[in-house]
Amino acid sequence: LRPISFSNDSCYLPPLRCPAVAHLEPWDSNPECYLIHGGRTPNNELSASLYLLSLENRGCNRKVILRCREKELVGELPGARYGHTVSVVHSRGKRACLLFGGRSYRPLGERTTETWNSMVDCPPQVFIIDLEFGCSSAHMLPELGDGQSFHLALARADCVYILGGHALSSDSRPSRLLRLRVELLLGSPMLSCEVLDHGLSLTSGIALRAGPPHEYIVVCGYQSETQKRLECSSVVLDDVGIRIEPREPPQWTGEISHSRTWFGGSLGKGSALIGVPAEGRSGQPEVHSFYHINFRQEGEGDGDDPTQGCSQESTDFEDSAPLEDSEELYFSRDPNELVDSSDGEGDTYNEEDEEDESQTGYWVKCCLGCQVDPNTWEPYYSTELCRPAMIFCSKGEEGHWVHAQCMDLPEVLLME
Repeated sequence: LRPISFSNDSCYLPPLRCPAVAHLEPWDSNPECYLIHGGRTPNNELSASLYLLSLENRGCNRKVILRCREKELVGELPGARYGHTVSVVHSRGKRACLLFGGRSYRPLGERTTETWNSMVDCPPQVFIIDLEFGCSSAHMLPELGDGQSFHLALARADCVYILGGHALSSDSRPSRLLRLRVELLLGSPMLSCEVLDHGLSLTSGIALRAGPPHEYIVVCGYQSETQKRLECSSVVLDDVGIRIEPREPPQWTGEISHSRTWFGGSLGKGSALIGVPAEGRSGQPEVHSFYHINFRQEGEGDGDDPTQGCSQESTDFEDSAPLEDSEELYFSRDPNELVDSSDGEGDTYNEEDEEDESQTGYWVKCCLGCQVDPNTWEPYYSTELCRPAMIFCSKGEEGHWVHAQCMDLPEVLLME
């Protein structure tokens, strides 16, 4: 893990849940970046903003600095929503993004006391956004009977394939497969839709890039509200269309197969990180087990075990569909960052790139008689949520941190 910060000219990026995310390759003079639209804020408000997240630079100690900008849109704007998708299409030497689906709050005129905070499907509209000028246009297609959310959207050239999804109006997960074709003409864009056979009935799935361009592996997700989808599928996009075939799933552990929920995201190159809440442990309600799933053939990667497991603690887990907020944010690295530097300059410690040790380094600074292991500790005070309570002692040349438990302090005094 390396520190990440934002540039001084970045706008505020709220902690969004279930936004639509799309990766933008470098284009002309525009650098590689990510599009982030919509999502739910911590106050359960819905965002309608479109952000561009790019890599500003890397410090001398590989400290990553990101830049976030909010894109101003004009025209027919997509409303605030979450659980939708954004895809990048290329046509006639131009590119644009296609936005579809999602959920939003019930319109103000239709709300009652009982349905004030209820969600509804967004209208089955497709929005085409010109990324250069910020122009947005809405399109209604007769093939789109109702809205859907938490679907998969896979794009190649001027086509976007919509797989799966959930419709609130019918409370169903139809195995629907749609192909949206976009022509970026000189005037307004032209959009057509075709309903295909052999779709997938799933929601909140993860699409992993399988190595060759436009080949994916679809894992995880749900096939009903109470049943996870343990099967896997191979999806190939070619010049003819789309091919979907069953694929041998990994050997799920008992903890994964019997869990009620799971969540995760793509790690690229045919691998994913899957998290499963550790159920049945009342004393540790926020503990999760994480698994690395690897679909690469032997010899392709670094030889990782396909179901290597580890456990960590999570500090935020809401009782909602967990895979809704799984997205892949991975900026390409320079080649010299992936190999050891011969002169050792790449790993040279730079004190200026690190945060204040008085705030981050106290895990290893404590009195000599401390018997608390920060890796296996158990909460001693009710106020200890994620780590032991520590107190900074200024005695000595530089001072040091002391576990509050070692000082036998009453919790009332600790809080004061």
